[in-house]
Amino acid sequence: MNLLKFFSVIALLLLTSCNIVRVVSDYDKATNFDNYTTFAFFKPGIDKAKISDLDKKRILRAIQDNLMAKGMNKNSNPDILVSIFTKESQRVDIYQNNFGGAWGWNPYWGGNFNNNRMISSNIEGSLFIDLIDANTKELIWQGVSHSGIYNGNDIEKREEKIRLIVSKILAQYPPDANNK
Repeated sequence: MNLLKFFSVIALLLLTSCNIVRVVSDYDKATNFDNYTTFAFFKPGIDKAKISDLDKKRILRAIQDNLMAKGMNKNSNPDILVSIFTKESQRVDIYQNNFGGAWGWNPYWGGNFNNNRMISSNIEGSLFIDLIDANTKELIWQGVSHSGIYNGNDIEKREEKIRLIVSKILAQYPPDANNK
């Protein structure tokens, strides 16, 4: 029975691993982020993102909500321009099953344990959020998230996943708030 529980936990971890959102950010250390109080979306950059227009709207709404919650205002004469782009790739994970004689099991029970591998494959998406100085047109901050892509028809779940991803990315902005 313990073996069944163990494999159930492994299966659960494999199924939920595509729900993990990994986030990294980078920024120009010479930038004083306190000087940025207004933002606008950079349409030419956003138009290049290879996702549906509805998902773009969802992402932009989530970005706007997050930035406004940080005290920034949307403005036609902004301090920073916000751009996004996306990338999609296939992620393959191979897990080696090394169970056998070490736990006192019969090495012949269930076949050859040295070649048991579990392979998991899923589509992983990356969302990049770029913040660009509106005057100099230079990138000052970038946040990137990598996570499994939600492909279902449930719009509420899709919206929830997008909001989660965007909030995790923008939790790292401004960078000075994270270093204090």
